[in-house]
Amino acid sequence: MNQYVTGAVIKELRTKNRMTQTQFAAKIGVSDKTVSKWENGKGYPDITLLEPITAAFRISVTELISGNTVRNANVSANMMRSEFYVCPVCGNVVHSMGKAVIHCHGVQLEPLEAEPTDENHKIFIERVEGDYYARIEHEMTKKHYISFAAAVSPDALQLVKLYPEGEAHARFRMNGVKKILFYCNHDGLFSIDVMKGIDDKESGYDDVQERMDLEKAAAALFG
Repeated sequence: MNQYVTGAVIKELRTKNRMTQTQFAAKIGVSDKTVSKWENGKGYPDITLLEPITAAFRISVTELISGNTVRNANVSANMMRSEFYVCPVCGNVVHSMGKAVIHCHGVQLEPLEAEPTDENHKIFIERVEGDYYARIEHEMTKKHYISFAAAVSPDALQLVKLYPEGEAHARFRMNGVKKILFYCNHDGLFSIDVMKGIDDKESGYDDVQERMDLEKAAAALFG
């Protein structure tokens, strides 16, 4: 991290928590004059005071130093609000059920924004014995590959790690799955609505004509 807790952040948090300088000072064991000095940019709290400060504001040390507070809005959240983070240094994949402050290799990660699938990132989904079988049309070289695929329902997340020079496919239990996502290490996160990808045969598949031709051929062969 390249910064330390500032007086402006302390003042903002103190105000949000409806505390006077005197009340806040009493909670962390310093004088109100000391708090005033911090907020006026005439000093910084000692590192030994970071934990008492975060306890008073009910936040983490990371949030305090970064200046970005995260309120607990996830109490009634479900998995459909899932956020995914990928470290650009090591490729580590992190999942959270809502907003979070995530760091990896000294980098504060931003949540990935999923895009609809496109011509370069096609996915075909089929029902197989109570599962969804997802096949992604994408190269899987050492430098360009699909890193993971995930299936999300309101109460569950299924994540499958994929590897360079491996197969770009995954199998998920159908239980309530609404959306399937996958991550390309060059182009980011892509998403498709499962019901659109399977049930809406006129517009749901990434390559409608190819899918229709396959279905016609199957019908001719198997009646």
